[in-house]
Amino acid sequence: MYKAFYGLNDNPFSIAPNPHYLFLSGRHREALAHLTYGLGETGGFVLLTGEVGTGKTTVSRRLLNQLPDNTDTAFILNPSLTEQELLATVCDELGIIYTDNPSIKQLTDLISRFLLDNHQASRNTVLIIDEAQHLRPEVLEQLRLLTNLETDTKKLLQVILIGQPELQQLLKRQELRQLAQRITARYHLLPLTYDDVGFYILHRLQVAGRQQLLFNRGAIKALHQYSGGIPRLINLIAERALMAGFANSCSMIDAKMVKAASYEVSGEDEEQSSRLFPWIAGLVSLSIFSLAFYFFYVEKNHAVVVQQTPAAMALPLPLARGTSVDKVTPARLTKQDPSLDTPNMASSLLTLAIEQSRHLEPAYASLLQAWGKTPYIGLSGCQAAGMQALRCFQLQGSLVQLLKLNYPAVVYLVDDKQQVFYGTLLAKEGEQVLLQLNEQQLWVSQSWFNTHFSGTYEVFSEAASAPLVVDEQASLNQLQWLENSLALVSGRPPRLVSHFDNDLKNELKAFQLQHGLKSDGIAGSNTLSQLNLYLSTAGPRLENAGGRY
Repeated sequence: MYKAFYGLNDNPFSIAPNPHYLFLSGRHREALAHLTYGLGETGGFVLLTGEVGTGKTTVSRRLLNQLPDNTDTAFILNPSLTEQELLATVCDELGIIYTDNPSIKQLTDLISRFLLDNHQASRNTVLIIDEAQHLRPEVLEQLRLLTNLETDTKKLLQVILIGQPELQQLLKRQELRQLAQRITARYHLLPLTYDDVGFYILHRLQVAGRQQLLFNRGAIKALHQYSGGIPRLINLIAERALMAGFANSCSMIDAKMVKAASYEVSGEDEEQSSRLFPWIAGLVSLSIFSLAFYFFYVEKNHAVVVQQTPAAMALPLPLARGTSVDKVTPARLTKQDPSLDTPNMASSLLTLAIEQSRHLEPAYASLLQAWGKTPYIGLSGCQAAGMQALRCFQLQGSLVQLLKLNYPAVVYLVDDKQQVFYGTLLAKEGEQVLLQLNEQQLWVSQSWFNTHFSGTYEVFSEAASAPLVVDEQASLNQLQWLENSLALVSGRPPRLVSHFDNDLKNELKAFQLQHGLKSDGIAGSNTLSQLNLYLSTAGPRLENAGGRY
């Protein structure tokens, strides 16, 4: 309808997965690199999670195109299956013939024979399961059993699990801990940044045949705001905006058209929202005035110690240690006044801080500042870290593991409605941790943090020098280095080693098991990267960091 009017050869914002319109942002490329690394290293399980519409399937299809020719793939799109149905579907995808009404054992034997034959023929086998958050625990356990077939160097079946954030929670279940420990790479795909949205729109328009700008800067900003950076929502809103522009003979799409299109896509009543806006704005203004009056009164009469960001930006009064309020503590005062210990005030401050922390970039910026580094416009946090001689690690674990690692970290959190928000863990003191949410620093209890922690976090490190791999063929110096390193992590005195004995191998396996690595007793690149996080002496730490923040 509007293609001729705007000089387009095709519909640029169809939600159909057309490979010609494939756009890989920096985050999509990072996700692809993690998956490729996970498959190429040792095999096993690889995990890709992300919110609905962020492009997980796009990444998986690009990965399929990059797999070598000697790879057989099985792609399961509907994982709501029983154990027997899953095995039968794998057989169907791989072209394995089976009899009517086969048992689980018969299907397992057929798949195992296929995997062995493939290995003998120097072929790889990859199983990709989309929407994996719908897998039942018993089906996941059956998948783990399938991956038991292995050689001395790799698994004969490599499995990629793709799903929504609920998949991470599913894998934390006690009965699935063995599977979780076999995940060799994991990545949580985040929405597009503001800059990415602009490149995304330009790319799709150019593929559709238009070289001139069509969405002005205000429209791009509105698209990012109303879509939250979700590519699928961007397509839906941009499509409606083009239709509105054509109906009104507008040569350029602006923010007003995008706003109207977003209401149409979401099914909300724009007029009703407009009538409510003055009331909402008035309430927000009244709240801000009340908070400002409160803070002024406290600062003038109670000598408040106000913390500041490294950039010396004045912040609202941070929550700090004191009498517990809903597991979050009130402001740190030189003279405690019980009248200021108000649950409503603490709850309001925390809610406001969470709502301002829905984007990852501020959390990355805080972590870079903790290292004395700066964020780069147009680069992700990990890319900016790499430009400044830091390495970026995305890890999965508990708060206990994070505190033992003792690095400041970007942490992935969920609120009471299971909506994702992001913070930066900066320090630990006693049973509390210092959490930065956007520009607000808060002291929270570890129990509150554990309740909201998704288990995913990212740290930076200046890695210490280390060998590429340490196994039974390694030199004596390398073996002693490994023993010294493991002893340092375990907090025990190192032994003098003369060979790769069972004690050293068992210690290494225990370290790998604790950190979700393949427990094979070989210190490969994954293990050494994790080990070096403990060995590096550079950079900030969580313990005794209060004076630095």
